[in-house]
Amino acid sequence: MNSRVPLGARRRAVFLCACIELVLILLLVRLFYIQMFMAPKLQKAAYEQQTRDRLIAPERGDILDRNGTALAATKTVSSISVIHAQVEEPEKVAKVLSEKLELDYDDTLEKINKRVALMRIKTKVDKKTAEDIAALKLKGVMVDEDILRIYPYNTLAAQVIGFVGKDNQGIIGLESKYEEYLKGEKGKIMTQTDGRGRELKNSEQNRVPPVPGYDLVTSIDVNLQQYAEQTIEKVVRGKSAKRGSIIMMNPQNGEMLAMASYPSFNLNEPYKINNEELAAKWGSMSQKEKNDSLNQMWRNFNINDTYEPGSTFKVITSCAGLQEGVVTEESSFNCGGGRTVAGRYIKCWRSPRSHGSETFVQGVQNSCNPVFMDIAARLGSDKFYEYMIKFGFDKKTGVDLPGEAVGIMHKKENIGPVELATMSFGQSFQITPLQLIRAVSAAVNGGRLVTPHFAVGLKGEEGNTVKTFEYKDAGNPISKETSERMKKILESVVQVGSGNKTYIPGYRIGGKTATSEKLPRRSGKYIASFCAFAPAENPQVIAVVLVDEPQGVYYGGQVAGPVMKELLTNSLPYLGITPQYSEEELEMKGVAPIEVPLYEGMSVGKAKNQAVKDKITVEIIGEGENVKSQFPPKGTIINQNSKILLYTD
Repeated sequence: MNSRVPLGARRRAVFLCACIELVLILLLVRLFYIQMFMAPKLQKAAYEQQTRDRLIAPERGDILDRNGTALAATKTVSSISVIHAQVEEPEKVAKVLSEKLELDYDDTLEKINKRVALMRIKTKVDKKTAEDIAALKLKGVMVDEDILRIYPYNTLAAQVIGFVGKDNQGIIGLESKYEEYLKGEKGKIMTQTDGRGRELKNSEQNRVPPVPGYDLVTSIDVNLQQYAEQTIEKVVRGKSAKRGSIIMMNPQNGEMLAMASYPSFNLNEPYKINNEELAAKWGSMSQKEKNDSLNQMWRNFNINDTYEPGSTFKVITSCAGLQEGVVTEESSFNCGGGRTVAGRYIKCWRSPRSHGSETFVQGVQNSCNPVFMDIAARLGSDKFYEYMIKFGFDKKTGVDLPGEAVGIMHKKENIGPVELATMSFGQSFQITPLQLIRAVSAAVNGGRLVTPHFAVGLKGEEGNTVKTFEYKDAGNPISKETSERMKKILESVVQVGSGNKTYIPGYRIGGKTATSEKLPRRSGKYIASFCAFAPAENPQVIAVVLVDEPQGVYYGGQVAGPVMKELLTNSLPYLGITPQYSEEELEMKGVAPIEVPLYEGMSVGKAKNQAVKDKITVEIIGEGENVKSQFPPKGTIINQNSKILLYTD
């Protein structure tokens, strides 16, 4: 009997063994792959099945003014959540939470019964309420750390500072721009659970603490910001204007000292409309209409909108003319009430009267349109356009706020004789108020185009500086010599020219008025404005005032001039700029600087009587019986003719 295995059977056995070996090899390869490459992922999945993580909101960094005063701060509060799998008595939990948190019972119960890992019931819960809930030790109810953003000054610099949403993320303004530095890093609480998501008995919670955000130090001065806001509100209300704004900047380095807009809104209630008519019909408006209204309320006119600058732009035309040598201080001009350009008669603002024969300096003082039309014609469209570019009107200023607009200009090839003439005195193109103040700063700071900015640096938990922001100049449109000549000319505008209503005894101030007719022409709507700087010999502050659609008298010198005077009367002594009085000025009444007395804590009647003795003018804000606070504060140096604001309780 032949015991040999058939060849076919042997082959099948070898093949089978080979297959088994191959499978084993593949399994080994797979095991190796899992251990070497998939282990982290599988470990993470296992961890997620065995634990529940609850995020902890980090403390958001404060936004500070230049002196360390908090413009935006963070208050520690709590959030209340439930873990469905751990709740043993849903109805009881719903009853307790709805009562403690002042919520609807049915809505609360519905949230509790949702089969999700973690359901947020309410955020921004005050400390006392959170402690009361925690003391009840309700199964499945979690009381975790949360933060509440608060704005101590409510409406102050609202469009600049911005606010945060429910998730503590910046929405507009500096809150949005510097989100990466302010937000911090979230922490978490890790709890071991079983397969159903229930917390294991005797298990320990692991806590990864949150990392707080950095404090943002800005160039804003809270006192100057208050001066600006009170001043612009008064004129907008008094002139029944549509709106108004003030910008204050250091022309030497671009630091923004104040940026005020009126109407404003309350940062602590950013979704509460500030218009009574809109508020009355809010319920009947569509969501799009509501969103548009809110966006308009939050809008920062100083950087988001453009306008025709009018006569303030004559500063730039003057700079170009002086720099190119087509005009000198003694150059002669003649105003007959207007100029005929390419068959079109363009009036002087004084038409049908005229300024007659005048020098260039007198032309600036008189704000005479024909003088500037002549200068622009001598420059030519190419050279004029070149200076518009040099002064930065074709690009954003680079200010550290979101949503900045850029000027609307003619294309160079489309600038004909008529366009050139109207552009010379600030018509037929549009810029932002910030573009204007930046350009005029270059005209008076030695010819440097600075970068406007708010952020100065970042501070850590210990108050140490962790970052200093740096900003570069954007060019030199004119020489230092031209700038020196321009300062003297603009100072004469305030001394004897159209800006004389801004004259303040003891201070050398330069500036230029403007009255801009809004489009469409002959609509009867104007913007009155004034751009001024001080001290004229070495400018430390530059400001622009805009009053949009003032009723009645609308000329820049008559409307914006007194506003600028009030602003600088309060601001210059505060900035430590010492007045230098002439003999004539010393004979005037009430020009000497004084130190602000203390009125806080007094009754209104006593404060008034004391103010009379101090020879100081006070204004009572509110209807309370006692003075709760005052502005400016005690010890501030002001002129004797300045006004003190007393706020009642």
